[in-house]
Amino acid sequence: QVQLVESGGGSVQAGGSLRLSCAASGLPFSSRTMGWFRQAPGKEREFVAAITWSGGNTFYADSVKGRFTISRGNAKNTYLQMNSLKPEDTAVYYCAGGRGPVTIARSYDYWGQGTQVTVSS
Repeated sequence: QVQLVESGGGSVQAGGSLRLSCAASGLPFSSRTMGWFRQAPGKEREFVAAITWSGGNTFYADSVKGRFTISRGNAKNTYLQMNSLKPEDTAVYYCAGGRGPVTIARSYDYWGQGTQVTVSS
């Protein structure tokens, strides 16, 4: 059974940091691009960051560039270090695995259940 399980969400004040983790099982995720997306209430799901299967290439949305860092610990774990958090970063964050254009949600065929991140001002 394919599973992606996120953890590490929570509540933090503006300027704080959180580290999200994504644990994958059931598929050879070493061959897939891993991405993070987020969805705020009333908004569409949006791309946050992605990392290629080799870990050699990373991609970021302009809104998080310089503040967030995506990394892969091994074939099964992906992380999103979030620093200098802002209230507008508040959303449910989803981990995903897939192939294809990294910023497009439909490129990803496996999704986690999401973890809530709340940033207060």
